[in-house]
Amino acid sequence: MMQNVHPFYQSHRAAMETAMRQRLELAEPMLRERAQLSDIDTIRQQVMDEFEVVLGQMPYVGGEASRMSDFFMRLLGFIAIGRVLRRHGVPLPMIGDIERETYKAHLLMVPEAERLAAGRQFLSAENQRLVREQAAQSVAHDHQQAFPDDFVYDFVEPGPEDSFAFGIDYTACGFCKFAARHGDHEILPSICGLDFDAYASRGIRLERTQTLAGGASHCNFRFYRLRVE
Repeated sequence: MMQNVHPFYQSHRAAMETAMRQRLELAEPMLRERAQLSDIDTIRQQVMDEFEVVLGQMPYVGGEASRMSDFFMRLLGFIAIGRVLRRHGVPLPMIGDIERETYKAHLLMVPEAERLAAGRQFLSAENQRLVREQAAQSVAHDHQQAFPDDFVYDFVEPGPEDSFAFGIDYTACGFCKFAARHGDHEILPSICGLDFDAYASRGIRLERTQTLAGGASHCNFRFYRLRVE
């Protein structure tokens, strides 16, 4: 069934679909060997069909003006993979492992120099200013009224005894809201698990000891430099 896709995501559809096909190709050995799925062509088509559904469900949170739009575009496709694998009886821990290893392999397709440059930019003073600004915006009443499915978060400055570059405390999670609305609670933890490899691929160590998905009051992200710059 055709979905009503927001124009912002429609403009990025081709790139997102290409990424999904690449991920499915990378996942194929694991789908065969671990999940014991043999009709991979059918699985692939089912995932792409489900991705069409996810595209129509994807919340708009401000497009290019919001740093969180990129998070939705990069990660919500894994909801489609998780839904299809769950229907085929694949255990939840295995879904998490397959998605995380697939995502890591996909990230590593980008040249190392490019990935590390992206990591330096993320930790830069310029990006920290942007995160501060958007964190302040995220808690504003008007923003939450306009974009109720967005993330809500606080910027965390390191103290004198801290070694992390900066932190983010998410007090409301767009993925949790999405999962609650569409019945994806079971596969939500597999999305949370992708964060560590996403940052590690860019030379950043993420520490996080709790998540909203796990029942905590907030997700406590702390970012550390892995390499001397």
